[in-house]
Formats: sequence, structure tokens, C-alpha cells
Amino acid sequence: MMKKLSLLIVLWVSGISFASAQCSMCRTTLENNVSNGNIGIAAGINFGILYLFFAPYIAVAVIAWLWYRTSKSNEQKELQKRTFLR
Repeated sequence: MMKKLSLLIVLWVSGISFASAQCSMCRTTLENNVSNGNIGIAAGINFGILYLFFAPYIAVAVIAWLWYRTSKSNEQKELQKRTFLR
């Protein structure tokens, strides 16, 4: 168990260093394009960032809505079953 935890921590820390390198490369590219008057790439990257930001929240909201709808449906079926048995 301890080896798995250690491996997970090492992979997590190494992933952080890759993320910061990618971020600085994107920043440099965007700064160069904006200074040259080309804002199309910057708008595209900003849209991609927003898409990646909201996608998990939308997925969780859909799952929560499906769970709610199913529980309400099951509750109504149970209520109908109880009233039918009386």
C-alpha cells in the first residue's frame, strides 16, 4: 500500500512540473500573437480553457439530475405500490 501511495505522489509531482512548462509555452505564444495583432489564437485558447473548466461541472450536474429524476420516479412507484396494497 505504501509503495502505491509513494508512486502516486511521485507521478503527481512530476505532472505538476509538466503543467507549468506547458503553461509558460502557451503564455509566450499568446503574448507574441497578441503583440503582432493576431488575437484569433488567444480567443481560441481562452475558449478552450473555459470549455475545460466547465465540462466537469456540467457532467456532475447531468449525473445529479439523472439521479434526482430516478429517485423521484422510484419514490412515486413505491407510493403507488403502497396505496395499491391497502
